[in-house]
Amino acid sequence: MAQKIDVEQVRSVARLARLELSESEIEQFAGQLSAVLEYFEKLNELDTSQVEPLAHCLPIHNVFRDDTPQASLSTEEALGNAPQRSADYFKVPKILDDASGA
Repeated sequence: MAQKIDVEQVRSVARLARLELSESEIEQFAGQLSAVLEYFEKLNELDTSQVEPLAHCLPIHNVFRDDTPQASLSTEEALGNAPQRSADYFKVPKILDDASGA
């Protein structure tokens, strides 16, 4: 069984995702990801020429309501259960400091 995903590819993706993986995890993921690709190759062997393309496997229809304008909440209704408020706004704790660069 030739691996489709090698350990270098797993290392590269882990680095991009900023994941710290041990060598055993890297080897494990390489094997698991290769097995997934092999399964997809098996699916490609199926003859689907007589199968009609579907968007969904069940006979459903659009269940969305019509997009019609409605009255929205007033400021008082929206802020009625706010734990803290400042004038007409929600007051939330500061999560970034001045040095964060955000």
